[in-house]
Amino acid sequence: MTIDLWAARLERPLTEQEMERLLPLLPAERRERLRRLRRKEWRREPLCAYALLQLALRERYGWQTLPEVEITEWGKPWFPRHPEVHFGISHTDGAVLAGIGETPIGVDVEKVRPVSARTMNQVAGAATEMEFFQTWVRREARTKRSGAGVAPMLRKEPLMEPGEHYREAALFPGYSAGVSVCGDAPEIKVRV
Repeated sequence: MTIDLWAARLERPLTEQEMERLLPLLPAERRERLRRLRRKEWRREPLCAYALLQLALRERYGWQTLPEVEITEWGKPWFPRHPEVHFGISHTDGAVLAGIGETPIGVDVEKVRPVSARTMNQVAGAATEMEFFQTWVRREARTKRSGAGVAPMLRKEPLMEPGEHYREAALFPGYSAGVSVCGDAPEIKVRV
């Protein structure tokens, strides 16, 4: 089993034309949510995450367009016409991550930023921002993989499922990223 991770560092704003070209890639619910954002610059990361997903799918499966995406009641996206293909996307200020494979997958990327000592200790038992975000990313990737919603992520440590595998991904300085899958230990290919 192979998991393909695609990551991109975003170093410039999108033009209006680029935003308009990327907008149709998003599922209708996400597209509408994006249109309601007060600041257009907040659209960059979600738009680029879906563009990166389309690039990964083209590379792996030869798909020229992104298939129809539906969202489960807990917010997990999936391809109803291709349930055998699993994917996950994540975005944070300045970076996006997409993962695809044949097993349920969860990915997360976070920019390391200031967090109060109290929050770091209470939420993650962490002493540094990097430790805090490594813990946070692990929880979020596991929660996204399971599709269980946000509640499990807020526990100190979600229960590990039998056969679950989590790997950190060193992508960019100042960021924490990881991938969670179930099944056999996967080979993970990363493209930056």
